[in-house]
Amino acid sequence: MAGLLVLNITFMTGLSCSSTPADPTPADAPANPAAAVDKIKEADQLYEQREDLNKVRAARTALRQAQLDDNANYEATWKLSRVNYYLGSHTDSENERDEAFKDGITFGRAAVQLKNDKPEGHFWLGANYGGDAENSTLAGLTNVEDIRREMETVLKLDEGYEAGSAYLGLGKLYLQAPRVFGGDTQKAIEYLEKGLKFGKDNALLHATLAEAYFNAKRDADARKQIEFLEQMKPDPKYISEYNEARADVKKLSEKMASQK
Repeated sequence: MAGLLVLNITFMTGLSCSSTPADPTPADAPANPAAAVDKIKEADQLYEQREDLNKVRAARTALRQAQLDDNANYEATWKLSRVNYYLGSHTDSENERDEAFKDGITFGRAAVQLKNDKPEGHFWLGANYGGDAENSTLAGLTNVEDIRREMETVLKLDEGYEAGSAYLGLGKLYLQAPRVFGGDTQKAIEYLEKGLKFGKDNALLHATLAEAYFNAKRDADARKQIEFLEQMKPDPKYISEYNEARADVKKLSEKMASQK
């Protein structure tokens, strides 16, 4: 991995691999709020099938049309940030990944401008900062404070948002950032353990906590998190994230076994 951090958490896009336009929708574009609502519903249905990246690309296209229909639509804007984060986190194309995270940041900032007192824009802006950091060493060095600021803002606005995923974001930040930039395994563990209050069934939270315990040489605690994850019944809405978490702990289990 080239950079510091990636927040593995959840999300949408057009049938081609080219980036969606990141420029704000012209203020004088004709408004059609009803059409925007229909396009958001279409995008939500596509996003539920996000393990197929073509569905993600199609969802992104639908959301971009929703924003064209209603340029002040907060839901379309933050969901564009979310879908670009998911695409950037899962595509095999380096160019598509780079463009998706940058578009995700653009739409996340726009969402924050629309509704600064809501958690969604802040969360997905922070997630895209994290994806961009993992994708680029230079971005990683500059994005640490941005990620921390946005995730801490989410905690102030809605501590339980996305099953404690702001705690997951901060935990991954402290776990993966170099110590010179504030990396701290114990602090990561503290955030992740707090997140369990809101995310008992958040598979990625358990997987990341297992990794943090392993890094802290707490193998028994790491195994408990792995066992819990293996036995839990995943929420069908988050099966993609559950599968990612299972793959992560499988690698961790193999690593732990090799060090015996």
